[in-house]
Amino acid sequence: MRSLYLLRHAKSSWDDPAPSDHDRPLAPRGRRAAELIESHLRREGIVPALVLCSSAVRARQTLEAIEPALGDQAEVRVEPGLYGVPQRELLDRLHEVPDTVDSVMLIGHNPAVQDLALALPRPIPALEELELKYPTAALATLIFEGPWQDLEPGSADLRAFVRPRDLREGG
Repeated sequence: MRSLYLLRHAKSSWDDPAPSDHDRPLAPRGRRAAELIESHLRREGIVPALVLCSSAVRARQTLEAIEPALGDQAEVRVEPGLYGVPQRELLDRLHEVPDTVDSVMLIGHNPAVQDLALALPRPIPALEELELKYPTAALATLIFEGPWQDLEPGSADLRAFVRPRDLREGG
């Protein structure tokens, strides 16, 4: 079984209108949410073999916040090609993952992350929650069998969808 973790970057700051979209940092609320996800990763023992992260500042700061849970076990790649792309390009990038890698975390942006999280799983009622909103710092866990090249819509199972508010509420 292979695992795919889809993490939307944490909440970005709109306090300073000067930075470009790519250069917007996390808001204080986003930093707190990313810390909740880091604790969740640690508690659940989630350590992907490979982390693919958008080059946007808010995505890299989300990565920095969760890195303590990853230790030195995960290979981390910050890739400009993950910023501002549609779901299909994210899926194409996942198809390039070597089959020696059993788990990947992708840190990216909406709408592509939400679109991918909706497209990959076999239909189940829990997808309705994903259709409504994929909040910042939310983490979807999907599993599937076979090589990364075969990952396509309807080929995975959604195992978990965790939002920072679920973690604050003790969920």
